[in-house]
Amino acid sequence: MPETPQSPLAIYQSHLDKGELAYQWSPEAGRAVFYPRVVCPYSGGTNLEWRIASGLGTVYATTVTHPFQSGDPYNIVLIDCDEGFRMMSRVEEIDPMAVEIGMRVKFRIHPATDKQPAYPVFTPVEG
Repeated sequence: MPETPQSPLAIYQSHLDKGELAYQWSPEAGRAVFYPRVVCPYSGGTNLEWRIASGLGTVYATTVTHPFQSGDPYNIVLIDCDEGFRMMSRVEEIDPMAVEIGMRVKFRIHPATDKQPAYPVFTPVEG
């Protein structure tokens, strides 16, 4: 019986589990593809390569969510990664209200727990 290939999401998660921020590259379109998928949304091709991001980016947009019943406020951001893709995440280790558009950030892993797999977050770049 032939081996079933891993889904793009499983490959992406396996990179996160190793502390890497992976994305796909479309040679036909000549650009980064994110969120992981089987077909390139720009060219329609299926030849997508996996690459590892530098982990650096810039805050494109930010908002702060205030939980209704309990919990501290937290930010939700869109990050323009230096490799040319945008992703949704959070900026940690800073007051959520202090996150600004244009702020340089770097990737780190929020570790897995019993209830949730590892996921990417960002922290401010010093200086």
